[in-house]
Amino acid sequence: MKLDLVSTIEGSLLEGFFPAGWNLARIDEIASRPPERLLEREPHWHQDFFPEPCATVADLEVGMGIEIAYQVIQARQAGKELALILPVGPMGMYRWMVQILKRWKASCDHVHGFNMDEWSDAQGNTLPPENPAAFQNAMEEAFYRPLGPLTVPPAQRHFATREKLPGYPERLAALRQRGATLVVVYGIGRALHIAFWEPHFAAEFAEEAGWRAQNFRMGARLHPLTIEQNAITSFKSRTTLVPAFANTIGPGLFLQADRAIGGCDGTLGRGMQWQGLSLWLALHHPPDRWLPATFMPTLPGRLFFVKELAGPLVPECN
Repeated sequence: MKLDLVSTIEGSLLEGFFPAGWNLARIDEIASRPPERLLEREPHWHQDFFPEPCATVADLEVGMGIEIAYQVIQARQAGKELALILPVGPMGMYRWMVQILKRWKASCDHVHGFNMDEWSDAQGNTLPPENPAAFQNAMEEAFYRPLGPLTVPPAQRHFATREKLPGYPERLAALRQRGATLVVVYGIGRALHIAFWEPHFAAEFAEEAGWRAQNFRMGARLHPLTIEQNAITSFKSRTTLVPAFANTIGPGLFLQADRAIGGCDGTLGRGMQWQGLSLWLALHHPPDRWLPATFMPTLPGRLFFVKELAGPLVPECN
């Protein structure tokens, strides 16, 4: 008798838990592949998309920091504005990015920063910016303040608040019209979200075109896997502190990137991790609106990941 999730889900508390469009058998087949297959190219990958294996989380942070700083310096040398859509997670790359920009004395007055998401209530009201859990606070402390006089001008820092997020599409369109480059920096969620664009939103759209056209969402309802992921990574296991809603950009913005820089650093030590399945699906599942991260390899760019996430993803007791 085979005992696994696919064969035992009916009648369990997990029935109805996973997004309706998830094919669990197909998901499990992809996750069961040996680590050496992770870098096999897929037909839907952009010719300038490359996964970048990193030995450690520290290596990943350095690699991402260099890649983002390079985009800033390259745009400045070309005399172009740069729109950066930025995550709060992963975070370690900002320290290296700041060091490189300061070492090169590279002013960021040509940069426009857009936080991709922010915790909210169901109406889109966000935490005060000084709250330690607020993404605005995290970005100010990790990126903008440490740059000192080289920093992005305050008027060019945009945060996903109820007041500011609806203006993102118009601001970004105006920047693109002036010739700006759009770079999206991202992590991949446990449930395959990009920003907080969750997989269950796919149920609202009969066709992919309608899904792709969505620029943002206020008070987005988060999947339980997302809430528990953040309880582990950001809230010291206190699930009760994690908001159940967030403001977020949508595929209408993040899929317009001229370049995308991703990071998967979800190792926990002692052989434990949370992001291996997400990484495998993002790379090897065909693009599917029920799995938003599967669209990222269709964009030019790099996805940095910690080698441990490649697996093998087999059970073991820790």
